[in-house]
Amino acid sequence: MDIAIFSPSSLFSEDEIATREENADTEESYVERKHQFPGMELIIREFSFHQLNANLLWPGTFAFAEWLVQHRSCIEGRRAIELGSGTGALAIFLRKSYNLDITTSDYDDQEIEKNIAHNCRANEIPVIPHIKHTWGDKFPNSEPDWDLIIASDILLYVKQYANLIQTISFLLKCYKPRDRRETSPTDNDEKDGDVVLPRPAFLMSWRRRIGKEDELLFFNGCEKAGLNVKHFGSRVYCINLIENEISETKT
Repeated sequence: MDIAIFSPSSLFSEDEIATREENADTEESYVERKHQFPGMELIIREFSFHQLNANLLWPGTFAFAEWLVQHRSCIEGRRAIELGSGTGALAIFLRKSYNLDITTSDYDDQEIEKNIAHNCRANEIPVIPHIKHTWGDKFPNSEPDWDLIIASDILLYVKQYANLIQTISFLLKCYKPRDRRETSPTDNDEKDGDVVLPRPAFLMSWRRRIGKEDELLFFNGCEKAGLNVKHFGSRVYCINLIENEISETKT
């Protein structure tokens, strides 16, 4: 995207120059880029800088998109929510590719929500529902009905692990299916080859390298919270309730 930079000129008054400089600064705070996803190109507006790192697309987004395409039968027909959506690119890709019923979510920040809405319109889809939520805070929906929670590259801030695990635990443990006739979260597990995806499940891709000790802090924290962690390969992890894993073993 070409960004216009205005310089003071004798053609404009001082007030006009100040207004133009302010507009230029606003335009410079965003960069619009084309990104290649499996089978399509998306136009994504990114922040030049954002204090919460919700500004750019990270490597895990593209790797996760590839993995989800290869295991599409696990996600088709699901009702999903994405944690740490950032620009909304992954959710937009899934909505355009599979018409996935998906909600975006990120830190309680108006700029993030507005930018995701912009990116939806830029890629010619209806604006995806969005939830502003800070990990660890009370979740707006007391009976979450998402059977799939997804995220990519969200383990950057070690100090937020406890809050993140708290949010994941709530979404898994308090899951209420829309169809109340479902008697067990494992009744409708999806299988794609060796991959078995429970309902509900948290599916995460992690490609931004951090120390093994920090990674273990997150995964061990999940297990202490009563969650089971399984590595599917390609640095894609499935996290679900340990009690669900036990019930699968007995059946």
